[in-house]
Amino acid sequence: MRKDQLHSIPILRQERAALRSDMTPAEEELWRLLRKHKLSGRKFRRQHSIGSYIVDFYCASDKLVIEVDGAVHDTAEAKANDHVRDETLQRLGYKVVRIRNGEVFEEPKLVLQRIAAAFNQS
Repeated sequence: MRKDQLHSIPILRQERAALRSDMTPAEEELWRLLRKHKLSGRKFRRQHSIGSYIVDFYCASDKLVIEVDGAVHDTAEAKANDHVRDETLQRLGYKVVRIRNGEVFEEPKLVLQRIAAAFNQS
């Protein structure tokens, strides 16, 4: 896939919009913490597509993907799918940070620290 075809593929537009309007409570809370350049002045997009994947949050300046995972990610099949997805994104040059739903509510400062630490990783 060419680089100019990697982001925001038109065929996924409706699915991205549907996901934005039906975010989980944890995604909504993390979006509240990230939006409007609140974290280190970085701009985040929500429900952004990279290739055939729609990621929960994306910071283009740092090629950083944030995934917020709930119980649906705990099955063996979901873990295997997440592993393939993470490896594919990493091979394309993206950093992936996975955060559990509960962490967003129980330890929001630590979550933001983990994300900010990823800004400085190569």
